[in-house]
Amino acid sequence: MTAPTILFDLDGTLLSTAPDLLASLNFVLESEGLRTLTENEVGHQFGQGARAMIMHGYRHNAAMADENRLAAMTERFVRHYADNMPGQSALFPGLAEAMDRLDGAGMTLAVCTNKREDLARTLLEGLSLTHRFAAICGGDTFPVRKPDGKHLLMTIERAGGDPARAVMIGDSSSDILGAKDANIASIAVPFGYTDQPVESFGPDRVIANYAELTPELIEGLLAR
Repeated sequence: MTAPTILFDLDGTLLSTAPDLLASLNFVLESEGLRTLTENEVGHQFGQGARAMIMHGYRHNAAMADENRLAAMTERFVRHYADNMPGQSALFPGLAEAMDRLDGAGMTLAVCTNKREDLARTLLEGLSLTHRFAAICGGDTFPVRKPDGKHLLMTIERAGGDPARAVMIGDSSSDILGAKDANIASIAVPFGYTDQPVESFGPDRVIANYAELTPELIEGLLAR
């Protein structure tokens, strides 16, 4: 029987990245002469990408930017973010131990994120985590991205897994809806970057923290 493949979303699921994303956003806003934002003011936008965060920052300043300026600011954001990796980004509490448990049970780990693959890899390399994953697939790795289930299915294939023996772990609707579209089991975490209760996405299971992520939980979901 094929070993289970566990797919992790990145921002807000695998890693707490908000402090570094906020620093890059405020770098751009300050360079534009605009008021910087707090983490609470950015909120769920941390999971929406650089462009969405910049637009959110402009709205908070009651300002607007044309497409050319927005594109230039997005590039400046990404460059600042990449140049300062890994910054303060870190695994969520208990996740290192959870990954050890899954590894010890012979399970395969992979990353399926809408973040650009090069940024995801640079960040994971900076945290010495790349070796833990059989595949790291970003939003630009394939022609599709979450919530399209093919993003998950192609990540599973790249990791050498079987969709019938796979589980997606994420914090957003794109993660859980992507799992539904791919017809694979899903686990939601409530501490990520979403403005809605994760239960509303319809995951197979919600875990409050990574102490609950065990091989027994995974096997139980796959046995349904």
